Amino acid sequence: MLIMGCSLTVSAVGYWLFRPSTSDFSRAQSEVHAIPVIAVRAVQRDMPVKFNAKGTVSAIQTVEVYPQVTATIKAVHITEGQFVNKGERLFTLDTRAEEAGLAKSVAQLAKTRAELSNAERQLERQRELFHKNFISQAALDVAENQVAILRGQLRFDQAAIEADRVVRDYGEIVAPIAGRTGIIRVYPGSLVRPEATLLVSITQIDPIHVSFVLPERELAPLMQALNRDEVKVTARLDLPNAQTHVGRVVFIDSAVDSASGTIRVKAEFANAEGTFWPGMFANVMLIFSTLSDVLTLPAQAVQNDIKGTFVFVVDENYQVSPQPVHVRLIQEGIAVVEGIAPDDCVVVEGTQSIRPGSIVKDHDSETEDSNDAGRQGCGQGPHTNRVVIS
Repeated sequence: MLIMGCSLTVSAVGYWLFRPSTSDFSRAQSEVHAIPVIAVRAVQRDMPVKFNAKGTVSAIQTVEVYPQVTATIKAVHITEGQFVNKGERLFTLDTRAEEAGLAKSVAQLAKTRAELSNAERQLERQRELFHKNFISQAALDVAENQVAILRGQLRFDQAAIEADRVVRDYGEIVAPIAGRTGIIRVYPGSLVRPEATLLVSITQIDPIHVSFVLPERELAPLMQALNRDEVKVTARLDLPNAQTHVGRVVFIDSAVDSASGTIRVKAEFANAEGTFWPGMFANVMLIFSTLSDVLTLPAQAVQNDIKGTFVFVVDENYQVSPQPVHVRLIQEGIAVVEGIAPDDCVVVEGTQSIRPGSIVKDHDSETEDSNDAGRQGCGQGPHTNRVVIS
C-alpha cells in the first residue's frame, strides 16, 4: 500500500510539472483552426490618376481633288493607295485649247506694244508742233489720250497672259498635301468638269489624330495640367502585340455636349509606319494628375457591408479585424484608401472564409521565430511579394 501511494504521488507531481500550459493549449487550438488567406502590406506612394477611354482614329485632313477646267484626262501619274508628297504630279489634262488661248494673248500683247510705241512717237512730234504753234491744244490732247489708252491696253494684255497661264497650268494637277491616295475615278480620255468630277482624294496619315471624350468634371484639371505641360496621353490599338504610342493633346472642343455631359478632345500621334488608320478604334490613356503619398492596396482587399467599405487587417497575433476605410480611387486593380496605416497587413484573398476575430497563421509558423516571420511575410506592395498565410 505504501508503494502504491508513492506511485500515485509521483504521478500527480509529474502531471503538474509537465502538463501543457493554457497558453500552449490556446496556441495549439489556434493553429488547428487557422484560416488560409493571402495578405499584403499597404504601400504609401504617389499614384498617377489615369483616365481610360475609347478613341477613334481620324485623319488631320482629307483633300478631294477636282479639276479647275473642263478638259479630257491626258495622263494619270499615280495609282490607288499610293503615298504622295506635296506638289507631286497626279494628273495631266489636255490643255491644247488653253495653250492656243495663251498664244493669242501673247500676240495681242505684241500688237499693243507696237501700237503704243507708234503712239508715243506721234505724241513727241505733236508736242514739237504745239510748241511751234502749228497745232492746237485739242490736237495735242488727242495724241496724249491715245498713248494713255494704249498703255492701259498693254496692262490689260499682260494680265490676260497671266490669266491664260494660270488656266494652262491647271492642266497639271499636283498633290496639295502629302498623304495616301484613295480611289481613282478617272482614266486617260475621261472628260472632266470643274466641281462635277472628283478625281481622287488624299488623306494625311502622318501625323494622325485620335479623338475621344472626357466627362465635363475632368475639363478643369486637364486645362490646368496643360498649362503646366504635365499631360501625358497614350494610345494603343486593341490588337495582339500592339505597341503603345505616346502623343500630345492638340485640341479641346469649345463647348461641352449638354446631352452627354462630355467634351471632345483630340490627341496627335506620329504615324510614320502607318500603324493607325482612319476609322480604327484605339484605347486611349490620359494622365493629367497625381495623388501624392497615398496608401494603395489591391482592389480585391476592399470589402463592403451595410456600414460602408472596410478591409481585414492582420495584427501581430494573426488575428483579423475589420477596419473602415474611405476609397478615393480604384483603377487597374489598385485601390487608393484612407483609414489604415502604412505597412498594415491586409487580407487580399480568402476574405470569404474569415470573420472578425478569425485567426490566421503563416505557412512558416512551424519554423523558429515564426511569429516574426509571419508579420514580415506580408509583401512589399500590391501585386508583389504576396505571402500565403495558412
